[in-house]
Amino acid sequence: MSRTAWIIRHLAFEDLGTLGESVSARGYTLRYLEAGVDAFDVLADAGVDDLLVVLGGPIGVYQTDRYPWLLTETVAIAGWLDSGRAALGICLGAQLIAAALGARVYPGHGKEIGWSPLTLNDAGKASPLRHLDGALTSMLHWHGDTFDLPANAELLASTGMYPHQAYRVGARVLAFQCHPEIDAGRFEQWLIGHCDELDAAGIGFGVLRAQTAAEGTRLRAQAALCVGEWLDSL
Repeated sequence: MSRTAWIIRHLAFEDLGTLGESVSARGYTLRYLEAGVDAFDVLADAGVDDLLVVLGGPIGVYQTDRYPWLLTETVAIAGWLDSGRAALGICLGAQLIAAALGARVYPGHGKEIGWSPLTLNDAGKASPLRHLDGALTSMLHWHGDTFDLPANAELLASTGMYPHQAYRVGARVLAFQCHPEIDAGRFEQWLIGHCDELDAAGIGFGVLRAQTAAEGTRLRAQAALCVGEWLDSL
């Protein structure tokens, strides 16, 4: 069966990362749509078994005055969700899915950047997210915005700083505020691309580099189990 994973990318180096292997291994052809460049209307004609992945980026869902195409993107995501097709959101992607479902997205009370474990609730522990439990792996966080939980969404995981870290809507929509896709072997791209944000937040490059080297391999394995199990359930 031929099917496509349509991947909306907002920043060149924030791609599907290590999760690309899990998606490709299940028969999806990866096709990137570059936000602000490519048209989103192609999504309306996608196959019923196709997958939408909405990736991260350093902008806010609410910054439509700067990036008018965010409105078009949100409408396209809403149409995809209304069709009942599967969707995966990461960071900004989780926020865009929340906005497409009618929830509010807004600046948070501080930057959450660095590695710390997720805390899963009972629903999370009974879901594929059990592979990302804090007892098994740490997680990379990199955001300053947050969102209200969409109607009909089920919270799966939290951190002490931001409670809405992962949620699902039914069985076919899964969203992460955090970054299970991070590829430790390419982390220098993040340090280069986000240097101004790190400087402004007073976060040490060496600390992040060391944490990623220590935690990246374990997260890669656990994230593959988590997302692989979710994909297999579709």
